[in-house]
Amino acid sequence: MSRNTINRRVYDWKTIPWQKLERVVFKLQKRIYRAAQEGNRQKVRKLQGLLNRSWSAKMIAVRQVSQQNQGKKTAGVDGVKALTPKQRQELVSQLRVTKKVKAKPTRRVWIPKPGGDEKRPLGIPTMHDRALQGLVKQALEPEWEAYMEANSYGFRSGRGCHDAIEAIFNSIKTKPKWVLDADIAKCFDRISHSALLDKLNTTSPIRRQIRAWLKAGVIDQGTWQTTETGTPQGGVISPLLANIALHGLEKEVMSLAQTKKEKAKLTIVRYADDFVVMHDDRSMIEQARGVVEDWLKGIGLELKAEKTRISHTQEGESPGFDFLGFNIRQYKMGKHRSGKNSNGTTLGFKTLIKPSNKSIRKHKEQLSQIVKSHKCTPQTALIAKLNPVIRGWSNYFRTVVSKETYNDMDNHLWKLLWQWATRRHHNKSGQWIAKKYWTTEGKNHWVFAGKSREIGEITMAKHSETEIVRHVKVKGTASPFDGNLVYWSQRLRKSPDVSTRIIKLLKRQDGKCRLCGLTFKDGDKWEVDHILPTSRGGKDWYANLQLLHDYCHDYKSARDGSKGRIHDKDDETEEPDEVKVSRPVLKTSRSGDGLA
Repeated sequence: MSRNTINRRVYDWKTIPWQKLERVVFKLQKRIYRAAQEGNRQKVRKLQGLLNRSWSAKMIAVRQVSQQNQGKKTAGVDGVKALTPKQRQELVSQLRVTKKVKAKPTRRVWIPKPGGDEKRPLGIPTMHDRALQGLVKQALEPEWEAYMEANSYGFRSGRGCHDAIEAIFNSIKTKPKWVLDADIAKCFDRISHSALLDKLNTTSPIRRQIRAWLKAGVIDQGTWQTTETGTPQGGVISPLLANIALHGLEKEVMSLAQTKKEKAKLTIVRYADDFVVMHDDRSMIEQARGVVEDWLKGIGLELKAEKTRISHTQEGESPGFDFLGFNIRQYKMGKHRSGKNSNGTTLGFKTLIKPSNKSIRKHKEQLSQIVKSHKCTPQTALIAKLNPVIRGWSNYFRTVVSKETYNDMDNHLWKLLWQWATRRHHNKSGQWIAKKYWTTEGKNHWVFAGKSREIGEITMAKHSETEIVRHVKVKGTASPFDGNLVYWSQRLRKSPDVSTRIIKLLKRQDGKCRLCGLTFKDGDKWEVDHILPTSRGGKDWYANLQLLHDYCHDYKSARDGSKGRIHDKDDETEEPDEVKVSRPVLKTSRSGDGLA
């Protein structure tokens, strides 16, 4: 028995040095990324094999699927949905990418699609297969990040919806264009297995394992069904496989442009299976549609006719288009309100991006549903339910022209809350109701706030309180695996996907974890910690808050009395001087905010 094996077994799950394991895996991933950029496939394969055999990578893969991922308590066909620390260690020892390939079928679950009665299938793999998929993904992702096209933004580390929207804005801000707004029909369900495996071009063990997952079948209401096409939604590796299948679409469309000038006019922006093609000539857009349809046939896919249309950003019966919940349109403007190009020349129009009508309608319906379903609950419980929804929606749209929309949302919510309050006290006057449920803060006389023993004082958030901040698009083909931690930590501090509370802590801590000192990377799991625990009298103030990795938070909480016990009295956290600052923070802010 080797010395390393002995050392691994003495670790208790709660005392594992996760920061060291993360560092080992990230170093290997950076080497894979650099080798792929250099075109050294032999080195890439060798490093991927090393990572797949790495104990650190296996530990992280198991931890992600059993403790971190959103669907960690969703069972596969084997019924396993929760693991004890001992079972996690056993699972780590079972993870192998070998010639003896095994894969159990996925459990099919039907969930409703947003905004309609249609349902889409989710394929839930077993815990073992999810962990093994996470291990394989750790090896494949850095290689494909080196290959991926610049304008691909969906399901990629360090990229998101707001980068895609900013890329569209940069393409049309100085010139009106025709747009092919397209959607691929049942992309995840119809991808050709043979085309995907050929494009993967990976080592035989990984190829055989991925093929086994694709061909494993599904169990729907107790009946086993074959899977001849597609990659199951719900699998850890499925988004990466879908991106690999669609890789090359941008290159195919750009091949229509023969000159450098034409290439500058033509733009394609893709987010997963949604994409737009933009050019100032309609004939070029129609050619692009034909090229896309032919290219998709090669991987077993086709465009969804009812969701694919050609429009103009400024003219026509229905100018502009919707993409990822945003409405992008150009409005004709007078001389003093018009946009200008880089030379200062007046354009005669202005490009405005706003929340789409569909997004506004869905958010209003969600707010109405929450208020209606809490008719008999205390005011503080209602506020605690509304606040995350308000902040999440507002943060998503804070990078565009949203102020008017925010004010409209606040007015809509005020009416809902007034109806909620008057229904509870139908025999009381409006003045009495206003005094009971609303208070005054500064110049604002209509602040919906309450107090309870369980939650304490709590104030409802307002959409209009969200500051509009312009998003800066990610640089070209930049990737978190390129090792430029300064660039990526600075982006985290400005990300619209991160709450204001987290951003303030990231800035204060210079983008580093207070406990282990490592720089936060995109994709890291973090949690807000009370320096002096609330169970020992600590306050929920910024001065008493710090941002830690989730594993650092677990370690600290187990030692400072947060969990009702202290390992060592010498390790007790003393009350810092800065805690005396008396600026309160709403208790409804999530203590585990992170990237969506």
